[in-house]
Amino acid sequence: MKECYLGIDIGSISTKGVIIDERNNIITSSYIWTEGNPVNAVKKLVNILKKNLPKNYILKAVGTTGSARKLIGLMLNANIIKNEITAHAIGTLFYHPNVRTILEIGGQDSKIILIKNGIITNYAMNTLCAAGTGAFLSSQAKRLGIDVEDFGKYALKSKNPVKIAARCTVFAESDLVHKAQVGYPKEDIIAGLCKSIVLNYLNNVGKGKKIEPPIVFQGGVSKNEGVVKYFKEVLDEDIIVDKEGHLMGAIGIAILAKNNKTGNNYSLEVNNIKFETKAFECNHCSNNCELLRIFKNGRQIDSWGSKCGKY
Repeated sequence: MKECYLGIDIGSISTKGVIIDERNNIITSSYIWTEGNPVNAVKKLVNILKKNLPKNYILKAVGTTGSARKLIGLMLNANIIKNEITAHAIGTLFYHPNVRTILEIGGQDSKIILIKNGIITNYAMNTLCAAGTGAFLSSQAKRLGIDVEDFGKYALKSKNPVKIAARCTVFAESDLVHKAQVGYPKEDIIAGLCKSIVLNYLNNVGKGKKIEPPIVFQGGVSKNEGVVKYFKEVLDEDIIVDKEGHLMGAIGIAILAKNNKTGNNYSLEVNNIKFETKAFECNHCSNNCELLRIFKNGRQIDSWGSKCGKY
């Protein structure tokens, strides 16, 4: 039997998973929507991966990253749980060992990672506002009556992108509606939105950061040709968009899981796992802690939120 390793990146919008072999080659992968339920999303994802995994492989490690990494790590008995900064850096370095800057725009957050000689030297994240993220783009595409996947194609047609204030979703929507009402062409509005996303990212997430090539752009928004175009234009640098860029966090955590394997075997049978969370407020002291209790097959396996240690 050949050994393989599972990496899962659980985000607020999408859930990504890969199974890699000993040489970090992807055996199978999947990208699905989280739909507000990371447990169900991971069950669905794992079933897809299991179906496409050849029978001659045995799973030897599991890693989780992303916003729900701890929860899903408990569910799958992961041997490693790491933040997405580390996971994205490890995954990107495997494909682009000389990378100096990673630009990442996901469904609801953005990040920048600076690397020198294969080591993370600085990073920043924007998680407080969804302006300029995938969710923001999706909502604007719906408002304009087009498919978000066609956003980039429209932007490339524009010769005169309009200015859109994208520092805030509310202002951006107001500005976009105004521009549409006064008759600006749709492609100019979309191009302006793509350019404003780039400027907002660089003035917010990238503020004070020295962006040096090679530059890799990843995350769902990296598939938008318009955003890629304006990153190249504003930075006056070549931008690398890897075909596996949307899976980079999952790839990175799978590599880390492989490098930290324990010798145990892992199972992809998740349908029979009854995994649930129960929230309650403890009133035994003045802390009034909001607690989350984690149950697996009816047995409590962890609890979060206790300040005094009672739970």
